[in-house]
Amino acid sequence: MENLKTRTKQRNYLPEYLEIKWETIEPLFNELKSRNIQSVNELEKWLSDISELDAALEEDFAWRYIHMTCDTTDPKRLEDFQYFATEIEPKVAPIHNELNKKFINSPYAEELDSSKYFVFRRSIQKALELFREENVPIQTQIQVEQQQYQSITGSMSVVINEKEYTLEQASVFLKDTKRTIREQTWKAITTRRLQDKEKLNTLFNSLLKLRHQIALNAGFDNFRDYAFQALGRFDYTPQDCFNFHEAIRTEIVPILAEQAQQRKQALHLDHLNPWDMDVDISGKPALKPFQNGQDLIDKTIACFQKIDPSLGEKLKFMKIEGLFDVDSRKGKAPGGYNYPLAEMGAPFIFMNSANTFRDLTTIVHEGGHAIHTFVSATLALNAFKHVPSEVAELASMSMELISMDQWDVFFNHSEDLKRAKREQLKDVLKTLPWVAVVDQFQHWIYTHPNHTIEERNETWEKIFTQFGSNFADWTDHQEALQNLWQKQLHIFEIPFYYIEYAMAQLGAIAVWKHYKENPQKGLQDYLEALKLGYTKTIPEIYQTAGIAFDFSPEYIRSLATFVKEELNKLD
Repeated sequence: MENLKTRTKQRNYLPEYLEIKWETIEPLFNELKSRNIQSVNELEKWLSDISELDAALEEDFAWRYIHMTCDTTDPKRLEDFQYFATEIEPKVAPIHNELNKKFINSPYAEELDSSKYFVFRRSIQKALELFREENVPIQTQIQVEQQQYQSITGSMSVVINEKEYTLEQASVFLKDTKRTIREQTWKAITTRRLQDKEKLNTLFNSLLKLRHQIALNAGFDNFRDYAFQALGRFDYTPQDCFNFHEAIRTEIVPILAEQAQQRKQALHLDHLNPWDMDVDISGKPALKPFQNGQDLIDKTIACFQKIDPSLGEKLKFMKIEGLFDVDSRKGKAPGGYNYPLAEMGAPFIFMNSANTFRDLTTIVHEGGHAIHTFVSATLALNAFKHVPSEVAELASMSMELISMDQWDVFFNHSEDLKRAKREQLKDVLKTLPWVAVVDQFQHWIYTHPNHTIEERNETWEKIFTQFGSNFADWTDHQEALQNLWQKQLHIFEIPFYYIEYAMAQLGAIAVWKHYKENPQKGLQDYLEALKLGYTKTIPEIYQTAGIAFDFSPEYIRSLATFVKEELNKLD
């Protein structure tokens, strides 16, 4: 599946061209398992060879995933993806476990530089503790089943004014200044989502059962406790998450409630309906920062160039190599991602642009991930690049804010630029309660594995209400409200990968504050943190960026105050 020959580092262990199939990679794994290691230098060479093989496998899988999500209707692409998921991954997993044992048991492991290998060794030890042979086929089944979410949601479309749109394209009309158009659009999108609610409930029930069994097999009472270990959450606990939720509820929700009141008054409404939440309260048409996908890419390159020429060059390289797919179309999977290509040292950016302001923030977000991929590409081991999401999302969310002062490349008028910045800063705060809701919901789901669909929907509504229900009136839309969780891809595909967005959002505000106070040092510290990959702990990486890994109410309050002050400057 290798598409490109460009690589950050040349191969030393693998053949220059290696077709990825089990027959070709099994002998390599067998050699690595049986190799005799007689010194610390030989151990490091062995680790390097494993890293090279892992990088080749990761990049091959990346392309299979990218091709499948770019066109979910192509059976050949799905077949290629499923081949790796069913014929390669299940066979590699137990071998990796054996290689991990070989590393931990090597007498030379103790001689490795602890400052370089501490985090790596900690992760290997945790992987050994969690590995169970009987979980390998279950994980394969999960890998295959959860892709049904892409197929189900990727096929959704609506007809508005006799024209068919994907849901991403249709969402543009939710910003229309005519309330009747917004209402018509919201109801069309919601009706279409609800058509597949049973399919999605059936899919999720299956995933829930499989994940719970994985946890039981590994000796845990529930999947939540297993997931915290599997995600390598060494620096915080479930209780820390609950405390964080509460701090968001007490410190952020009141600010958003105040903004919602201002929205209601500006729109001259008695109450806000779900279709009133995205329209610009200035009464002006929605912002149009670019013309089409190509224009979006070109302007993003120019924006990054203005931040620092080296950043612009990295995105320019991606354009030349065809590493963008940004336009929304039917049959394309929903959402957006930055997928690192492990050997190439560059990523692929996938998104669903519908010519909205949100697409601008999406591409600079994914652009932050892309910069992270580039600057950490030369780390000695592929495993060093596997950063936890608390760090990955710090890279992307910080770039959303750092890039704002260069958004003039997207807007010709200063008032439009101000509007864009205001919208972005409001969204920064708006992100936090939604993340808390999704995270708290998942804690409940996986610690109550025998719940019914009705109980699940009622619990979602209860939690969502505690955090303001997006400050809209859902009185006549309870079915939509109770099934709103189904639109969150992470719940289906990447369980518990979400609280990191809130952690990283706070970190990003702090990085931006540091950057505004001293742009040169702020950017340098940000990039130095990204260059570490995962060779240091999360608190150490945050410290390198010039900020704290802190989620206390006091810290949240101080950063929220800073954002409010910056918003006031834009009035």
